[in-house]
Order: sequence, then structure tokens, then C-alpha cells
Amino acid sequence: MSTPQPALATPLSGPRFQQTSADLYADMRRTHGPVAPVLLDGDVPAWLVLGYREVQYVVSNPEVFGRDSRRWNAWDRVPPDWPLLPLLAYQPTMMFAEGAEHRRRAEALDEALGAVDQFELGARAEQVADGLVDAFAGSGEADLITQYADGIPLPVVARMIGVPDAETADLVRDVYQTHAAGEGANEAYARVRDKVRRLVEARRRAPGPDVTSRLLGHPAALADEEITEDLLHLMNAGQLPTAYWIGNTLRLMLTDDRFAMTLAGGRRSVGQALNEVLWEDTPTQNFPGRFAVHDLRLGGRQIRRGDLLILGLAAANQDPLVRPVPQASTGNQAYLSFSHGEHRCPYAAQEIAKVIAEAAIEVLLDRLPDVGLAVPADTLAWRPSPLFRGLAALPVKFTPAW
Repeated sequence: MSTPQPALATPLSGPRFQQTSADLYADMRRTHGPVAPVLLDGDVPAWLVLGYREVQYVVSNPEVFGRDSRRWNAWDRVPPDWPLLPLLAYQPTMMFAEGAEHRRRAEALDEALGAVDQFELGARAEQVADGLVDAFAGSGEADLITQYADGIPLPVVARMIGVPDAETADLVRDVYQTHAAGEGANEAYARVRDKVRRLVEARRRAPGPDVTSRLLGHPAALADEEITEDLLHLMNAGQLPTAYWIGNTLRLMLTDDRFAMTLAGGRRSVGQALNEVLWEDTPTQNFPGRFAVHDLRLGGRQIRRGDLLILGLAAANQDPLVRPVPQASTGNQAYLSFSHGEHRCPYAAQEIAKVIAEAAIEVLLDRLPDVGLAVPADTLAWRPSPLFRGLAALPVKFTPAW
């Protein structure tokens, strides 16, 4: 049976969480300290690790905080149609692997991603971005989320792993439905998995210059099922956080005078804006999860064996113990936005995401130099997700390009 949650557990949902999550995290820190009781969809209990040092401790000690979700003591609280099931139900993927098994698969993926030609990657990202701008440039207005940011990462990542271009539109739709954690999420995940399984089978028969083929030929001798699962994780991780990174950065540049004043020239501030967003509005705000291997205390809380700990990456980035002056540290890269430890986002994957995001933003600024918000900044709404932070829409106007 799952551990009863203390009183005052905070739901990771609702208007306040959706719109002003940073304020809510600050309140939770004042009330509970660096580890707070929270409720996931359906009042399923978990712990949110808010402290920067506590997050680092959890991810740096995999022998105490395991990744295998079969340890979870709250499965009796989870219905079969639970919307977060695709992200927490154990799967034979690198994401849930531990120890030597995780290292074997992680090294193979790192090497396969490290061989990606970043010049070709950037050129593909620019091509996708240009095509999207072409579709709305003559109208003088657009939603830079649904018409732009959402449409860039997955076509680039899909080409990188060998997915035919004709199949990427369906993949984008299903990946977003999976991570929206709503009705139809499980069915969407099944469709995505089937597409990737068929890709691996095709590349086994006819290898190409892509990540899938490099995984198939790696000395780790990965099975087709292992590669399928790890590619699923790669696509999910490559699409949503990168799209949100693009959208959140465009929002910053369109609403903050430090960046908005340079939109006409733009290029010198893109890297700064991307880095600042990882501190202030990181796309992956909460990441599940780690599971306590045995009873212990963390941040003054009694954690029971099998308890679920959610990594509060956004909250940790705002921890006043390491960032007493807001925005003072946004020039460095000590953020936890890509997590930390052996299960962090691979360095090669971080670089790939950055290449895609930079290309997307620079293409937009080059093509629409006078782009500006079409609505007041304080009316922008965020998508309702307990894990990710991204805008629902970013309406803009500009001089039509004929």
C-alpha cells in the first residue's frame, strides 16, 4: 500500500499551478522546505523535490533513489486509464534501466547521437522553419506555438533517426497527445510505438546514415525491442521540451526589453535568451521520477521505501539558497534543466536541441524582423501539464511578406 500523504499536499494542477508555477513553488518551499508532498492526477501521492542540492543528491545516488518504477508503492492507487501511465509505467527502455544495463544502452545512444552532423542538422531545422514561415508570412499574423514552435523539432529529429518525412505529421500529433496526459494518451502512445517498431525493422533490413542504423550496428548488440524503446524516449524528449524551449524563448524576446530591443538584429541575444529560459521557464519543469530503495530522510521528510519522488527542476533552478539574486546567475549553465547524474539528458542530445532551437529562432527573426505580440503579455496562457511548461499560444503580428 502507498504511503499516506501529509496534510497540505499540493495538487500539481489547477489555474495557479498552470499560470504562476514559480510562485506556487516558492510557497511550497516556505511551507514544507526543500521536499514537499504533492498530488498527481487522481490524487495520486508523490514527493516534489524543490531544493537544488536535494535534487542533485537524489540524481547522484541511484543506489538509493532507483529509476525502475516497479518499486513504486502507489500502484494500487493508479487506474488503468491514468493519463500519466505512459510516463511512469515500467517499460524496457533506457529511461527505466539501472546500473550496468543503463550504462550499456546510454553509451550506445550517446555515440549514435554524437555522430550526428550538426551542420546538416541545422540546415534541416532551417528548412523546416522556413517552410512553416512560408505558410503564414503573407497573412501578417500567426500563432508562434501551434503554427511554428510545435512543428519544428520532431520533423528534424525524425529525419535524424530515419523516419520518412511523410509520417512525421502523425507522429507530432500523437506525441503531443501522449504528453498532454489526457483522454486518448495511451492510444496515441501505442500508435507512436508501432511506427518506431516498423522503422527499426526496416533499418535492420536496409541500414542508412541515421541514428537508428548506428544503434543497430553498435557493439552493444542492442535488440530491436531495446532500440525501439530508446528511440521512443529520444523522440518524446526531443519534441516537447525543444518545442517549449523555442516557444518560451520567443516569448522572452518579445516581452522583455533586454531582448525585444534587439529583435531587428537579434542574433547576439538568441543564445542569451535560450540560456535564461532554462533558468527561468525551463520546458521540463518536473520530471518523474525516482523511487526510494529503502526508508530514509530527505530534506527533513520521512521518505518510505517505494515512494515516488518528482524532480522539481524548475523549482530547483529558483532555489534561493543557490540563487539569492534572481537572474544573477542566468549567464552560466549550472541549471538543472537537463537533470544531472547518470540519467541526465545526454550531452549530445542537449547540443542537438540547442542547434534546433537556435535555428528556429534565428529563421523567424530573419524572416519577420518586425514581429511583435498581438495580445497583452499578461494574457498569455500556459498549457496544463504537471511536467512541462509551455505556452498554449503566442499570437503575433508583423508586416506581411509577399
